[in-house]
Amino acid sequence: MPNVYSFTALKAEIEQCQICSEFLPLGAKPIVQLGKQAKILIAGQAPGQKTHHKGRPFDDASGERLRTWLGVTREQFYDPELFAIVPMGFCYPGSYTSADKQSGDKPPRPECAKRWRQEVLAQLEHIELTLLVGKYAIEWHLKQKLSVTQSVANWQDLWPTTLVMPHPSPRNNIWLKRHPEFEQQIIPQLQRRVTSLINST
Repeated sequence: MPNVYSFTALKAEIEQCQICSEFLPLGAKPIVQLGKQAKILIAGQAPGQKTHHKGRPFDDASGERLRTWLGVTREQFYDPELFAIVPMGFCYPGSYTSADKQSGDKPPRPECAKRWRQEVLAQLEHIELTLLVGKYAIEWHLKQKLSVTQSVANWQDLWPTTLVMPHPSPRNNIWLKRHPEFEQQIIPQLQRRVTSLINST
């Protein structure tokens, strides 16, 4: 029973977290999906602005593609006892402006992973497959700097417990066109693995 209580308490603490609110343009609004029995962990970057307003991870075009890659329904995807969704930053970090000479969302705030990540992962005792979505998750979980392209090319080195994936954002359409092997060869393996884990739950 202590483990159940600590898990519930941990989720409540995360929901109230304000550690980096002063740096967040829309304020702190931690968005994670946690279930004690989850077997699949999705480690992404940080919520986007749409997700911040909706309050649900991957409830956008990126999520539709991700669910297609996984071969699951929305109901399955949003079942916390099947999928834990734990981004590197729990809150929307803001977006770059034209003055920044970059585009897209800013990196996840570093305070988040430092404060929460080890504690959260320690509670997810049944994870059998971790999906690393994007470079920030790759660097933290694999403890090395690897490009998504490098990591995907060597995907079998970590399989079947871990899979590195490009972000499913439409912004990566060019990458996907340049690397058709990802959807042609790797995705079928991923779907079989996910189906097997869901059916064994």
